[in-house]
Parts: sequence; structure tokens; C-alpha cells
Amino acid sequence: MDDEQPQTGSSGSLSIVRAAAVLILFVVAVAVLVSVGTRPSVSSTPTTTTPTTAAAAAGGTTTTAAGAASTTTTTTAHHTTTTKAGHKGKGSTTTTTTAPHSATTVVVANATSTNGLAAHYSAVIGAGGWTMQTPVDAATSEATSAVYYTSGQQEQAASIATTISVKPSQVLPVSAATPVSGVTGVDVVVVIGADLAASASASTTTTTAS
Repeated sequence: MDDEQPQTGSSGSLSIVRAAAVLILFVVAVAVLVSVGTRPSVSSTPTTTTPTTAAAAAGGTTTTAAGAASTTTTTTAHHTTTTKAGHKGKGSTTTTTTAPHSATTVVVANATSTNGLAAHYSAVIGAGGWTMQTPVDAATSEATSAVYYTSGQQEQAASIATTISVKPSQVLPVSAATPVSGVTGVDVVVVIGADLAASASASTTTTTAS
């Protein structure tokens, strides 16, 4: 009968071991939960950086960052220049207003000993529409013909000089050296020298022969 008594000492020891194991597992579980709970929270919302726009003369650049992606937009300022010149803007038009020949008064002076030269060249020049004054004699004799002009009449004087074959270098402004007196108010003074006397004589001879 003594051999059948329960082994109460061994059962008690086993219960204590089990209780210790459960307590250890509980402590580990609590530690894990505490560790998870103290981790920093991660937001799934992407971070957005407010775009900054810089104004510049030639253009600007705007950069927008959202999470890991970025977008760059470049804007170029356009300048439009409109020029109105000519017909429908196809070209520029320059308008030059030239006074008619009749607005320029001209006197021819004979600076040679050959009679009739002033009258002859007055007729030649007058054919171009210029307003001719009465021919006169120059104060001195001149070997070279010249055309003198007053202020604003240089272009007209050059045109008259071309008509009677006077060199451009002999187109001069009126001054104290002009060998003609009493021509105040006249725009152009033509002085016929010896160089044009021969041309006038040849022209007269040819006309008479015809």
C-alpha cells in the first residue's frame, strides 16, 4: 500500500517551472509591445515644397518637390516688337520732299570778255525749270566757272552745275570771294568763266550751221 502514494513533491516543482516560463514569456511580450509603441510614426503623406518663382528679364525657373519626385518648369518671357514702317510693315519708307526747281532763283554772271555768255547759259539753265534772273557781268574775269549757293541750296546748285558741266569741286557756298555783287536774295549764282566760253561758242556755231 505504501508504494501507491502520489508523488506530490515532483508535481509541485513542475508547476513552479511552468509558472516561471509563462512569466518570462509575458515579460518578453510586454517588452516587444513597448518597443513597437515607442517607434516614431511614419506618415504616408508626401512632403510638398512650395514652388518659388523668380522673375527675370529673360525667363524664370520653377522647381516643385513632392516626395522622391521633382518637376522643373522653365518659362521664357517673349518680347514682341512691332514696327510700323511702309506698307503693311513689309519695309521702311523714307519720304523726301524736294522743292520744285521753280522755287530756286538763279542768276548767271559773265566773267569773260565774250559777249552773250550770261544770256546763253541763262537759257540753258532756265530750260530746267529754274527761276532765272536777269543776266549780269561779274566783277572780275575768271578762268574757271563756278556755281555758288546760299544756305539750303547746295543740292540745287549741284544739279545746275551738272547741267552746264561745272566740276563738283567748283560748287561753293556764297562768300565774300564770290565775284558778283548786287545779288542779295538770289539762291544760286552761276559764274561763267573762260573754260565754258569755248563750249558756248561751239554750241552757237553748231546751231547756226544747222
